[in-house]
Amino acid sequence: MASVARRLGVAPSTLRTWDRRYGVGPSRHTNGRHRRYGSSDIGRLELMQRALLRGASTAEAAKYALEQMPRTATEPQETAVVQVAEQTTAPAAEDHDVPSRLARRLSTAALAMDFGAVQRMLADTIRELGVLPAWTGVVSPVLTALGARWRGVSAGAEVEYLLAECVYAALVRATPVLREPRNQRPVLLTCVPDERDNMPMYALAAALAGRRIGTQLFGASLPAEVLAVTVRRSVPAAVVLWSGRRATADPRLFARVSRGRQRSRLFACGPGWDPATLPDKIELLGELTTAADRIEHVLVGARR
Repeated sequence: MASVARRLGVAPSTLRTWDRRYGVGPSRHTNGRHRRYGSSDIGRLELMQRALLRGASTAEAAKYALEQMPRTATEPQETAVVQVAEQTTAPAAEDHDVPSRLARRLSTAALAMDFGAVQRMLADTIRELGVLPAWTGVVSPVLTALGARWRGVSAGAEVEYLLAECVYAALVRATPVLREPRNQRPVLLTCVPDERDNMPMYALAAALAGRRIGTQLFGASLPAEVLAVTVRRSVPAAVVLWSGRRATADPRLFARVSRGRQRSRLFACGPGWDPATLPDKIELLGELTTAADRIEHVLVGARR
């Protein structure tokens, strides 16, 4: 059971609960406490993970898995206990599906409220893929899927909160403290006032730090007057204002932060900005990887 749990990214206790409550467990039981999982058993669990990632409840996901792969009379005769070696060596043909596999495992661990498993999954995913690929291919899709299901619903919102807290912590841990950044003045990263979706700025800060680009991150959105004073006092080389929603994107903010003798390069970032309404000389950045590339090029590209 432990090897199957590691493969799926959940705790062994979660597998026991799924078996006891929903009948999605091993087909074979040997004498004593040893539990044998055949290939069909693992196939059902993977189907269950996909359904969970799409927003199904645990009961719905288990029912779906059993309907798609019903148990048969001959199934208990299937071979082999799943070995640890089988979990750590994936066929080369499946390498392209690594983000999807990791996303399923992260979603399952979060829905199981397995705090330790979520922390380990996030750390391993960032280490394996890198900050921005992990964010784009794994973390953001899972946050979106869980948010779409739970937002505004009292039962289950704890899952989204748990995952968000773990993601914040993982991104902070993935942000190295730079002794000698390549840029002389920092990049100020923050959200526009009233914007709550600040997590992408944590991912961008971690990615830039990995490129030895120094940043000054304000996770909480600053009031417009505080933002203007902050820019004037910190004298950043660039300012990146993130907006995730059209309702929060106010182009007039750029006029406020650009006042003063020291000019900073100004960037808009996020889906909330309308390119047609941005003032002249305000550059709209694309998705986070493109944004990191552009910021690096503007600040230190000539010295690489």
